[in-house]
Amino acid sequence: MANPLPIALDRSAKTPLSEQIRKAIVTAIDNGVLLPGARLPSWLDLAAQLGVARGTVRAAYDKLSDAQHIVSSKANGTTVAKRPEKAAKPDTPVAPGSVVELFQDLTGEGIFRMGVPAQDSLPAKLLARIRARAVRAELSAVTRTTDPRGELDLRREIAAHLAIARGLECSPAQIVITSGFSGGLGLALRVLGLEGHRAWMEDPGFPLTRKGLELGRLDVVPIPVDAHGLDVDHGIKYAPDAALAVVTPGQQAPLGPPLSPTRRAQLLDWAAQTGAWIIEDDYLGELQLDGRAAPALASLDRAGRVIHLGSFSKTISPTLRLGFLVAPEHVAAQFADVATCLVPAPGPAVQLSTAEFMRDGHYIRHLRRTKRVYCDSRDALTSALRTWSNDVQVAGLAVMLPLPDKANDIEIVRQVLAHGLAPAPLSPWYFSPKRAQSGLLLGIATVPDRGVPAACKRLFEAIRSQDRGDGAATSRRVRKPASP
Repeated sequence: MANPLPIALDRSAKTPLSEQIRKAIVTAIDNGVLLPGARLPSWLDLAAQLGVARGTVRAAYDKLSDAQHIVSSKANGTTVAKRPEKAAKPDTPVAPGSVVELFQDLTGEGIFRMGVPAQDSLPAKLLARIRARAVRAELSAVTRTTDPRGELDLRREIAAHLAIARGLECSPAQIVITSGFSGGLGLALRVLGLEGHRAWMEDPGFPLTRKGLELGRLDVVPIPVDAHGLDVDHGIKYAPDAALAVVTPGQQAPLGPPLSPTRRAQLLDWAAQTGAWIIEDDYLGELQLDGRAAPALASLDRAGRVIHLGSFSKTISPTLRLGFLVAPEHVAAQFADVATCLVPAPGPAVQLSTAEFMRDGHYIRHLRRTKRVYCDSRDALTSALRTWSNDVQVAGLAVMLPLPDKANDIEIVRQVLAHGLAPAPLSPWYFSPKRAQSGLLLGIATVPDRGVPAACKRLFEAIRSQDRGDGAATSRRVRKPASP
């Protein structure tokens, strides 16, 4: 054992010193300070360390040996005995009603899960080889200086990709690599320093974004969404003094429509005239299944008010925890400073491997292949759902199934999780329970090749079971399947 045992003796106590030593060692073993196999000092050395008689320590060791806490041998000396592994302690429960609890509860593994890309279209073996090379490069260059904004190779590839796929021209110096979308949002809020100001956010909108703004101490103002995206007129009328707007202009989350050209121009004009900021959550990037994706909002920004956030969560994997932020040129240095001091980029290996994946053309081929897979999955899912319901809406990479007003979408999701189905409830995306619409969001990336009709049948059985007491409302939405 490298360090002396932390044993404090109380010579004024009635408890014998040998018993105090025994209890201290048992406590250290139980608390994991002394692990199985850890070597203890000899009873001679420990006696000298504690300033007690050798017989006192020996008596303590004898009791520990009798209780099978320690073992002694000539070869290894005195070591902590092996013990049966304790059952893992359950994770500390999160606060009731928190956004963490919601996502732990309702986004488990299963068919129709949102937020994860299809695994079948991902070139996993190729990525593993690239990643292995990147890890070796990282380990062989432990003394190299890394840029806290992120690896230059990756920032160059992202800049080139954005120019082609999103119409957004920027330099690598404007890009900061982040730990996913939430890392980018946190970085932006730190730089902008808008605590106490009002912020527009789409209603319905991503609950994690809403919670992030609240934790950033902004006064969040819900702005309704319609077929043209964020209702900018509503925001100007009811919160003209807002200092920030957070939008998903490419494909509104969760309803799906892109922000119309008229409203894009209106939103940019409002930000330019008032000095407000816009955070563009480009969560699906160019994964537009019908036609070419609309250009990024930041590509139209002439006043330097749009902060563009993107990630590789939907295109490669959310487990990468890899995203990026594009800052307007006039504030890029501020973003670099905050990233350097407070939120540096993820480790080099994941960045270097992603850069190589993009540089060699694998990423763009993967996106094309993924779009084809998603189109097939979307068509199969909507066809199966329309056997049961007239009201099926495609919303980005999900299919939205509206439910009767009295249906409890959260409870339905909890029921079907036990059957391997993991749709997301729509109602938590709304700010107010009074305005919330009940519905289910079915991710198309996790639609299986087979068994879609059976999965839909199970889903509608749960809907009918939960809503059986409201037959009139249900009959307008859900019908029996057509005869074959």
